[in-house]
Amino acid sequence: MPRAAPLSPARPVAQLPTTGGFARFALANVVYNLGVIAWGAFVRASGSGAGCGDHWPTCNGDVIPRAPAIETVIEFTHRLTSGLSLIGAVALFAWAWRAAPAGGRVRRAAGATLVFMLLEAAVGAAIVLLQKVGQDDSVGRAVIMAIHLCNTFLLMGAMALTAAFASGAAAPLPRKNPISATLLGIALMSTLVLGASGAVTALGDTLFPVGSLAEGLAQDFSPTAHLLLRLRVFHPLLAVTTGGLVALAAAAAAATRPRARRAAALVVGLFAAQIGLGLVNLGLMAPVPLQLAHLLLADLVWIALVLLAVPALQPRAA
Repeated sequence: MPRAAPLSPARPVAQLPTTGGFARFALANVVYNLGVIAWGAFVRASGSGAGCGDHWPTCNGDVIPRAPAIETVIEFTHRLTSGLSLIGAVALFAWAWRAAPAGGRVRRAAGATLVFMLLEAAVGAAIVLLQKVGQDDSVGRAVIMAIHLCNTFLLMGAMALTAAFASGAAAPLPRKNPISATLLGIALMSTLVLGASGAVTALGDTLFPVGSLAEGLAQDFSPTAHLLLRLRVFHPLLAVTTGGLVALAAAAAAATRPRARRAAALVVGLFAAQIGLGLVNLGLMAPVPLQLAHLLLADLVWIALVLLAVPALQPRAA
């Protein structure tokens, strides 16, 4: 009998960069950028946005400021940490390009991270060059702050997905669960709008501080109130509405995909904590530490909602 032909060697299969440090590096980028976001909020809340004047990328015309004031130190530190964020995003993309399969979910997520990081740098430069800092209370500043917040959310979502995909998570497949996909899409869009509203509200709290809740309400409903104060009234209403939409999306995900139950519970728990912290923030007249905590929790809600799509939009388990 003829001898059987030898088995051909298996073709090498491109592996996700789950081994080594790529997934840990992606997660470290997420954690580090949360710190950069908090420091950026402190720059705005402390009125230090004009610490480097209208110069960019230099600070008051110098690469390294000489005998800087405290406002300059705060703003310059933010620029340095933001520059490191950009370097981290470039390194993340380069590593994914070398280690991950072409056209795969890791490369796409890392590419989106780099794009949103470049947009983040461009928006930051525009804020400085257009002098939308300090005590500027123009509508233009409110618009650019809202855009800045939305881009930050998209950046953190892409970065978190990069870390999740590098750890082996499958890409979401909206067609496998269209109901959850629709509800999650609505919840994500509503959360973006809520975040933009929160950025405008925080700006109003910084520019028009009050000594009591009654004084704040009088400001908000005064016929001569500034536009930023009038817009501030809508943020709590948007928070309650968005909370309902997020809870509905999480409930649908948990009901149709049991594997998504933990992620759904986390989303609802974080949003409930955010509502509670918002009420405390309102009652205490938005002190700076609570403003920073409120913003960080908003970022965590967004990241958790984005990551909920991974188990919620997978094929139904056998």
